[in-house]
Amino acid sequence: MASNQPASGRAAASAGVSGMALYVPRLRVDLEPWCEWTKNTWDKVKSVVGQSFRVCPPRENVYTMAANAVLRLILQYGIDPKRVGFLGLGTESSTDNSAGAVIVRGMVDEALSSTGMGPLSRNLEVPEFKHACLGGIYALKAALRYVSSDGEGRLAIVVAGDIAEYERGSTGEQTQGAGAVAMLVEREPRMLRVDLTHAGSASAYRGPDFRKPFARHFMPDYAKGSKRGGDFPVFSGRYSTVAYLDEVVHAVDAMLEKVGTTDDEYYRSVRALFFHRPYRFMPIQAMSFLMVRAMARSGRRRSELEALCAEAQVKVEAVVDEMRAHPDLYAALQRQKNPDDPYPAASAAARLLRNDKAFRELLATKMSLGGATAAHLGNLYCAALPAWIAAGVEEAQQKRLSMAGEPMVMVGYGSGDAAEAIPFSLVEGWEEAAKRIGTADALADPIDLTRGQYEAIHDGVPGACPEYAPRKELVISRVGARHEQDFQDLGVDYYEYVGG
Repeated sequence: MASNQPASGRAAASAGVSGMALYVPRLRVDLEPWCEWTKNTWDKVKSVVGQSFRVCPPRENVYTMAANAVLRLILQYGIDPKRVGFLGLGTESSTDNSAGAVIVRGMVDEALSSTGMGPLSRNLEVPEFKHACLGGIYALKAALRYVSSDGEGRLAIVVAGDIAEYERGSTGEQTQGAGAVAMLVEREPRMLRVDLTHAGSASAYRGPDFRKPFARHFMPDYAKGSKRGGDFPVFSGRYSTVAYLDEVVHAVDAMLEKVGTTDDEYYRSVRALFFHRPYRFMPIQAMSFLMVRAMARSGRRRSELEALCAEAQVKVEAVVDEMRAHPDLYAALQRQKNPDDPYPAASAAARLLRNDKAFRELLATKMSLGGATAAHLGNLYCAALPAWIAAGVEEAQQKRLSMAGEPMVMVGYGSGDAAEAIPFSLVEGWEEAAKRIGTADALADPIDLTRGQYEAIHDGVPGACPEYAPRKELVISRVGARHEQDFQDLGVDYYEYVGG
């Protein structure tokens, strides 16, 4: 297998992540009682989705969550704020169409002043990145490039945060969540090295895959059951799943071509696989699909593929042809309201493969790290993949696993759609940085919502949120209401640091 190191350029080879910090709101919905409320099957929801999700209360939003994650990162890792030259925000939950990461910067400065530290450097880049659930990974790539070029000698912080909410009664309701993950990026990383030189990218326009068109807020059929302006997406579950699988395949192919190996060889040698994780089952579905693709493209595994196809009652030739095809999903959608799955034979084989002992062993050995923690996070959109990586690295440290230098991969995805497959590895001494991630502290002391509380908060009923004291956190203090000729702040949030 080819080396994961770039052919040239020491700085590009060494850039990576030196620390991670998680923030989630304290309000939690346990999916077991939720299943009782909604008449869903708990065993199925637990295996497909997870065990719980967090709810963003009225005094929080994506900016407060992002700022709280950044603040924790700075304090947990003893970061000198003056050395930070880049603060990137990846999100699809922005509430302001003008400002973005600079809002996070303002809150962090206030909190740092309250703790006796100085503010972030005035010479600080504050970009925001948006592409559905891939914005955080795009922000991470930009930060890696920054510290490897004009940001020499300085630090970068990337924060990915989102609020995933769906209408009550929709098929996506159980896949909600809220939270943010902050990452410290350095040219000489102390936790994990990210290999951009061998990263694979892919994108294709998918039309109404998973969208949030602003015009929906002005249409009479939008969010009828909610008493507030929601951020519920426009989505088509089956179409979106096919788009996810299709784009991930192309990103992974691009990465493998750069690495100089076959998919079959790579899956055998890689130590850990982390995928975008909107819910528990989707990475499993993606990996089974990729494994069938590997079989279809490997002459040495023909007999294995034949046996799988025979049991799945599909033709081997059909699977091979589908794996060679490049379907235009959007064109198919335009031709018919509900387009057919372009991979019916491969999908049938993948479904059967998921019951295979060897595949279950792959999940246990290469996709289990951090899984127990991720099951309690819910869907974090942009923060879903970074959160899983943080939980996985932390678990590896707690189990004292020897993983330095071993190849791993992160596969990010954003609906619409685009994907990134990026090799990475842990550096020598990574354990010290991993000890400070603190996911257990971030998840501590949840407030479990009753059915009445959850439904009222979701529907925007005033006063529905249970009272609790913030714990050294940034919150929304008030919303501007002035709309005068010489001064306007209508709808602008103001923030404060409380509990410190």
